[in-house]
Amino acid sequence: MTFSAEHARDGAIKRSGLGSPRFQFLKGFLKHPVMVGSIIPSSKVLIDKMLDPVDWANCKLFVEYGPGVGTFTQHILDRLAPDATLLTIDTNADFTTYLNAKFTDGRLEAVTGSAADVGKIIAERGFAHADYILSGLPFSTLPPGIGPKIAEETAAALRPGGAFLVYQFSPKVRDFIAPHFERIDRGFEWFNVPPATLFWAWKE
Repeated sequence: MTFSAEHARDGAIKRSGLGSPRFQFLKGFLKHPVMVGSIIPSSKVLIDKMLDPVDWANCKLFVEYGPGVGTFTQHILDRLAPDATLLTIDTNADFTTYLNAKFTDGRLEAVTGSAADVGKIIAERGFAHADYILSGLPFSTLPPGIGPKIAEETAAALRPGGAFLVYQFSPKVRDFIAPHFERIDRGFEWFNVPPATLFWAWKE
């Protein structure tokens, strides 16, 4: 996307009354602080590192939990095949509305719902499984029982060979995902505010 096209799109969003991305992000954090990992969107360095292991040529369904204002979303769409789908799931309807206004790409479907219902959500849209699922949800601060449920349902929703991509500011998320995945690769990114721990959990 060119600067002029992006500038025009952001201008249209502002004129619609939805406000700037930073305003929406802060608004979402204030309304649902335990569901938003940070009030500062992820850096491009983190995004590139997080998405690098994805086999985009063989990805038909990519799912993103907690997309917020779409910090990762455009980068995913830029890599996604023309016939693939990006499904975003957020409990905050304000973020869903914002994404639907911000992006006109027909490969994107933004849904208001819970990541704990991922299996049901993708089945309702005619998919048997997801190839990759990305999450920046703050597992350690989610309501009791929700983190383990999301980890379990995510593993069930992925195809064999698929992966759960997780970026967190606390490494404790590994305790949630380890019981459900055979192999977990780990990384760290200093060039982010705050620095983040990265996990790629593979379903083998």
